[in-house]
Amino acid sequence: MFKSISKTVRSLFSPECSREALAEFLGTFTIVFAGTGAVMVNKISQGAITHLGVSFVFGAVVAAMIYATGHISSAHLNPAVTLAFWASGFFVSKRVLPYILAQCAGAIAASTLLLITLGKVANLGATVPLNGNWLQSLILETVLTFILMFVILGSGLDRRAPIGFAGIAIGLTVGLEAAFMGPITGASMNPARSFGPAIVGGIGQHQWVYWVAPILGAQLAVLVYRIISDGFRDIK
Repeated sequence: MFKSISKTVRSLFSPECSREALAEFLGTFTIVFAGTGAVMVNKISQGAITHLGVSFVFGAVVAAMIYATGHISSAHLNPAVTLAFWASGFFVSKRVLPYILAQCAGAIAASTLLLITLGKVANLGATVPLNGNWLQSLILETVLTFILMFVILGSGLDRRAPIGFAGIAIGLTVGLEAAFMGPITGASMNPARSFGPAIVGGIGQHQWVYWVAPILGAQLAVLVYRIISDGFRDIK
């Protein structure tokens, strides 16, 4: 046990993993800064951006960060995605913790900067279930993340997919899901995206939903894609 912990700690400071973790930090920082920042500015400007505008910002910044960091860290930018790649066998165990820590740290840093510059507006863009209906959000966030992870596997991991379009496909999926389900659940699909505003803003209501549902949805996507790709043998 202690040997395993020691290896994990050393991996945090290995030059290669440090570069990748930094890319994950910056990518997640940018997603939360732009996405939740859009939510806050929409509130400040009394709806100038609109809900569809906020959805577009989320989708666009995710696509941009995939192209910006994909060649460095594979652009997970999401703890649920990191755990899904690990479960599928395409990501080594020793890098799971550094990636997730970097993603959460990036989200916290972005929310802190937004709090300092814009104030505690719109709950810092935190995701909360509509009318406190956590079961509804748990189900919907699971389905939303399943769809997102399925697109990630099909467009970004499967080598049979057209090259260069993964960022567009994934960004469009995020924007689409935010557009039609954002008013109900916040359309997080990303534990780090929800964790940053919640921890900085002191909003703990039902935040467990935004960890459990995305992780569960992503894992279900791995199971399904494993079946339709013959145990991932078709995509290697």
